[in-house]
Amino acid sequence: MASCDHNRSPITHIFVSYLVLVLVSSSLTPVVLSISTDHPSPDGDLIDCVHSHHQPAFDHPLLQGQKPQDRPERPQGHNPRNRVSEPFQLWTLSGDSCPEGTIPIRRTREDDVLRANSIRRFGRKLAKPVMRDSSSSDHEHAVGYVTGEQYYGAKASLNVWSPKVADRYEFSLSQIWVISGSFGDDLNTIEAELYGDNYPRFFTYWTSDAYQTTGCYNLLCSGFIQTNNKIAIGAAISPTSSYDGGQFDISLLIWKAKVRLRGPDPNHGNWWLEFGSGLLVGYWPSELFSHLREHANMIQYGGEVVNTSPSGSHTSTQMGSGHFADEGFGKASYFRNLQVVDWDNSLIPLSNLRVLADHPNCYDIQGGINSVWGNYFYYGGPGNNDKCP
Repeated sequence: MASCDHNRSPITHIFVSYLVLVLVSSSLTPVVLSISTDHPSPDGDLIDCVHSHHQPAFDHPLLQGQKPQDRPERPQGHNPRNRVSEPFQLWTLSGDSCPEGTIPIRRTREDDVLRANSIRRFGRKLAKPVMRDSSSSDHEHAVGYVTGEQYYGAKASLNVWSPKVADRYEFSLSQIWVISGSFGDDLNTIEAELYGDNYPRFFTYWTSDAYQTTGCYNLLCSGFIQTNNKIAIGAAISPTSSYDGGQFDISLLIWKAKVRLRGPDPNHGNWWLEFGSGLLVGYWPSELFSHLREHANMIQYGGEVVNTSPSGSHTSTQMGSGHFADEGFGKASYFRNLQVVDWDNSLIPLSNLRVLADHPNCYDIQGGINSVWGNYFYYGGPGNNDKCP
């Protein structure tokens, strides 16, 4: 993050967001059932149902022989509804779902691979996406953040838009980062996000060495363990918000389960992800990380765009709704009800939210607090304009 001291102790982070690219699948994993093969979903996704114990996570040397953990105790102060009242992923609109005991995996498409930086980097992020030195990266941010305490999770409701992306090598996302460690090579991160092409898509990411050799999107490598048969990570979500029209948001919660050493199913302090109204997606095992095995020391919320500077000018890839923060509700994108999880597994309001934009003439951010939304901010922008040439 731009305001961070590079001498700060090592950082590990978790992040939730809207992203503009989708990469998921496991070609060698045995498939129980394929959905949308005869009747593709509107976004063209093909979903394979795979036995949960055959998912890629268990190929990891540290996870071999394990089985998915039982759901942990949720943070105090969190009251999720038991069910989602409307479809939230396009592949489910026909009523299809994967059988119990399986998980849905979005099949990788040719254009997914073509968008990757290289075959070697397929499914991985480019290095240095975390906001720290805004002058040295083509990643541009508008974020709110808290730091200086021990954090055990984060929650927010993210306004869902479908931002326009100008170049196939760029992306626009909205996300939550949970970070621990330094901004050096030992950076650990966990990320959940929406990533868009023609549709916003729900993604995850993790790394334990600052995006160098470990980690990947979704289930493209061993790591994240999915426990839900109704959510396909990487699949498109619906509905989306419209300018001066209907608004739609999705709550995301990431938290570190409390360690319980007794009982038939000990809790190992894994980092769990909840999507929407109480649906547990799965978890990142604590064994994957160094610093995140303990706690996070920074939380970031906000938007990120990759600017490849096409034709020498700033990209016109949008962040959020593509409109600046001062336009407010129904026009600018927002994060609301920002919270963190404390040492006692309780959700608490933020006490010292700061906001920061790398290039406010391109993408900006404005924070606030009220009795309904708690801590919130509006953020985003159009990218290239008269003040952002």
